[in-house]
Amino acid sequence: MVVATPNKTHVAVLSSPGLGHIIPLLELAKRLVIYHDSHVSFLNITTTESSAAQDHLLRSPSLPNGLDIVDLPRVDVATVCSPDIPIAHKIGVIVEESLQSLKSLLIDLGKPKALVIDLFCTQAFEICSQLDIPTYLFFTTSTAFFAFCLYLPTLDHEVEGELVDLPEPIEVPGCTPVRPEDLADPVRHRKTDDYQLFVLLSSRFPLAAGIFLNSWDDLEPVALKAIRENTFYKQIHAPPVYPVGPLVKQDEPLSSKDAEYLAWLDKQPSESVLFVSFGSGGTLSTEQLRELAWGLELSQQRFTWVVRPPCDTASGTFFNVGSELNDPKTYLPEGFLERTNALGLVIPSWAPQTTVLRHPSTGGFLSHCGWNSSLESITHGVPMITWPLYAEQRTNATFLTEEVKLAIRPEVERGKTVVRREEIERVVRVLMEGEEGKAIRCRVKELKDSALKSLDYGGSSYESLSCVAKQWRLN
Repeated sequence: MVVATPNKTHVAVLSSPGLGHIIPLLELAKRLVIYHDSHVSFLNITTTESSAAQDHLLRSPSLPNGLDIVDLPRVDVATVCSPDIPIAHKIGVIVEESLQSLKSLLIDLGKPKALVIDLFCTQAFEICSQLDIPTYLFFTTSTAFFAFCLYLPTLDHEVEGELVDLPEPIEVPGCTPVRPEDLADPVRHRKTDDYQLFVLLSSRFPLAAGIFLNSWDDLEPVALKAIRENTFYKQIHAPPVYPVGPLVKQDEPLSSKDAEYLAWLDKQPSESVLFVSFGSGGTLSTEQLRELAWGLELSQQRFTWVVRPPCDTASGTFFNVGSELNDPKTYLPEGFLERTNALGLVIPSWAPQTTVLRHPSTGGFLSHCGWNSSLESITHGVPMITWPLYAEQRTNATFLTEEVKLAIRPEVERGKTVVRREEIERVVRVLMEGEEGKAIRCRVKELKDSALKSLDYGGSSYESLSCVAKQWRLN
């Protein structure tokens, strides 16, 4: 049993599986402990599908005193999920199985002053209502996508047919319209379990006592203003929103291998290296992997590439990142490693992304556009090439390229699904040495300064979190 620190507000934080969810909620927990006089119990959903990277993060000796990791009973994934279940539905099933023990655990913890959950853990609203514990939602992706989710139950009721087949962009109240081709994977096809799950989750969001958003005022002013002022969100009784971002990983333990990668970066010119990584779960097909390799080689730009074995599923390592066997020589084009040895560094499976992005030699980021990675790139002043793979990443890619103009997006030939090597060569050169790349680099550095100010004492995100922490103390 965890015993809360005397004179500290005891808060519990609950994340669904996957680094994309765990990282921002863990950073929230750290900030509550370090800056807002709280004791936090971080409730960790554990499964039989181990992730070395996740274990490394949650067992780090650098976690602050007053932050306790509390494991929920392990879920046997093979027992509760079929092998071909879509990723969102799989997360939902795992969470539902794991949260059967939540009520007794919260009682054992002495009923914390509040529980903070992510979007897949909305079953906790009913459980916490029975215990009279206020429950807050931490939305792990963009404010714009949160606004879409609030609108989704209404959209589901009013529109017939598939959303992805609509002839015009979807007019989300007060926000930038969403093109059907940019819709998140779980809401593209209404007959799927993923779609039904997302409508259900979204319909529960108004039950929250408040919503934490991993964003800040300068990054998403349009969507934030809409949720605060538009009559639609008032009619559905949307909870108060608290932008507390950008909450990204601040530090990470480095292995001896990581030190070798950084030593290579130390030898490269300033802002000369393109970092290529598809997040904690992203994987490419065999054909796309080969085209990317050829495109990087043809560009003749320096690169650091985190590679994983090819996979037909775009989220192939979501649950076990860092645990897979990986020998790049077995799947990269023959001779690629030798031909690019002077310009490139290939890293199997996993790299310390935060450390690489903040390195002075890193000048660009070819990214899957997960929200965590997007925020990390912005907070370190690194412009992007967008390469969305799954979830809401297409929505993020459009936001980054068209709305805030911090990125370049490769074009795919009509009727094709693979980005060809010539297009990859083009966008890499544009970002790393072209005039458009220079303009993007200037804009992203301006937002980097804004992000840092928002988190500093007196900044908008600092004060937003402080406001809620004070409410907890008073209650």
